[in-house]
Amino acid sequence: MPLTMNREVFITCAVTGSGGTQDRSPHVPRSPRQIADSAIAAAKAGAAIVHCHVRDPETGKPSRKLDYYREVTDRIRAADVDVVLNLTAGMGGDLVLGRPDRPLPPADGTDMIGAEERLAHVRDCLPEICTLDCGSMNFAEADFVMVNTPGMLTEMGGMMEALGVKPEIEAFDTGHLWYAKELVRQGVLKDPALVQLCMGVPWGAPDDLNTFMAMVNNVPAGWTFSAFSLGRNQMAYAAAAVLAGGHVRVGLEDNLWLDKGVLATNAQLVERAVGIVERMGARVIGPAEVREKLGLTKRAPGSA
Repeated sequence: MPLTMNREVFITCAVTGSGGTQDRSPHVPRSPRQIADSAIAAAKAGAAIVHCHVRDPETGKPSRKLDYYREVTDRIRAADVDVVLNLTAGMGGDLVLGRPDRPLPPADGTDMIGAEERLAHVRDCLPEICTLDCGSMNFAEADFVMVNTPGMLTEMGGMMEALGVKPEIEAFDTGHLWYAKELVRQGVLKDPALVQLCMGVPWGAPDDLNTFMAMVNNVPAGWTFSAFSLGRNQMAYAAAAVLAGGHVRVGLEDNLWLDKGVLATNAQLVERAVGIVERMGARVIGPAEVREKLGLTKRAPGSA
């Protein structure tokens, strides 16, 4: 299919993620204050959307603690820069199996909870967007499976829509897009939908361009998509996403490096992405235009 380059691009900054990167760079934020400050700096650098996880401030390990989400949300909303808030809803679906001859009971690291609990922080903080990982997937971390069953996705998607929070469908492979279209067909998710194409995450869709275009070609007309890849290909995918008609995601969740041997900050990664987009002849749009495009409702500080 012919490519139609996107001329009006929004940038999402994925601020910290839930991977074990906290000890690999001093710039990976841990505490709610550090996460909020890094998100605010990214917004000032040109990110229209900030995508946030939270971590234990002492260990840096991923957390689901409601107080951390509330502090991050309040600090970002009270900042002197406008930005669209996107919170993860991916925590609570981690299944770690035992050895192959005895996979059950689940091993240490398993964190499996119900839909209501997985969305407790979304209900409390009411971000404008939250993520919906639209399928299960093996991860390259021992026998760890990210579990998102059809029933769980139907329940969570319906709850997000009822809360007035825009689901961002996280598609790690083509089958995830297939099921996302089914959720829209069933009326669980509203049409048009918002999609994040997640490339190069082992063992989902590899980040070669043939696979990327297969993913792009499976996004229905009228839907909005962004894309990213991990590590050294992060900035290449900023260009590829724009060329394919989409939007851009960068940030320390996906890549720690600005250049070879140079650790990045979130703001620096956003600045680099802004330069790529603008040099391609496109315009970077801000949060007000994103809200109009996606039908989002801005919430004032303390309004959740």
